[in-house]
Amino acid sequence: MLFPDYRPRRLRKNAAFRALIQETHLSPSQLICPLFVVPGKNKREEITSMPGVFRVSVDQLKKEARECLDLGVNSVILFGLPEKKDAMGSGAHKKDGIIQTAIRELKRSEPNLLVITDVCLCEYTDHGHCGCIINKEVDNDATLEILAKTALSHAQAGADMVAPSDMMDGRVAEIRATLDENNFESIPIMSYAVKYASSFYGPFREAADCSPQFGDRRSYQMDPANSREALREATLDVDEGADILMVKPAVAYLDIITKLRDEFDLPIAAYHVSGEYAMIKAAAEKGWIDGDRVMEETLLSIKRAGADIIITYFAKDMAKILKQPPHSPYVAI
Repeated sequence: MLFPDYRPRRLRKNAAFRALIQETHLSPSQLICPLFVVPGKNKREEITSMPGVFRVSVDQLKKEARECLDLGVNSVILFGLPEKKDAMGSGAHKKDGIIQTAIRELKRSEPNLLVITDVCLCEYTDHGHCGCIINKEVDNDATLEILAKTALSHAQAGADMVAPSDMMDGRVAEIRATLDENNFESIPIMSYAVKYASSFYGPFREAADCSPQFGDRRSYQMDPANSREALREATLDVDEGADILMVKPAVAYLDIITKLRDEFDLPIAAYHVSGEYAMIKAAAEKGWIDGDRVMEETLLSIKRAGADIIITYFAKDMAKILKQPPHSPYVAI
């Protein structure tokens, strides 16, 4: 059909028409809010490089959870900062560890909240790497047992889902087997299946106090130049028992999200990471962009690429907008 017979603007001329034919939608129920937990009481520390995001003690965490639920954000993912660290990250699987305590308190106060836990060692090791160091290198196989013990401790504390982010080979299978052997067959695994060695993680490393003390993570996180490898990584995790596949970061890897969506029928998650969040916040504070509109457009692009689930530090901000009457060409309820 050629102009003037077909005029696409006919269906764009007012908000009602635009909402009627909108192809992609955002929903608070498909957003996951990351939360950082610290020891102590009455703590609420804003993260310098992530305006509007805080490290909170467990008592304050319950308030954050309540706010999320009131906005329709039914899921959170927890990251913990322990009081002490050691070379093996032993605090990650302590029964009374920071995350285990947080899980129990959240499930007690908000039983309807979906509590997801990050399973990794970087916040718990004194060297900042995601696994055990043997002969000055991150040892893949020695790390697996600790990751599985950590995931089991989270399930025992009441976690609804575990999310291994370490990028060790074989960790999904090890975690699945350990959960099943301990009667936690119903606990799903959201695998950080495709996690790149990205420069967009900088603010998170401040938030979680987990910068490597030597070297970097390129021997276990993926090369940003590779896309076919992403399918191999995801296939391995599917075969090992993952229930949800995640791509991290999101915006710089929209093509990877689409590749996974086209290849697999499992739910696809995307992590809109700290650096992607911080850039929008910084530009908005400078007055260079409309922060709310760019937030909406960015999250919508992640959904349009094929993500079913978005982990984002904007979860509460976006949910507040979604609760309002439709107001922009990007978002409709």
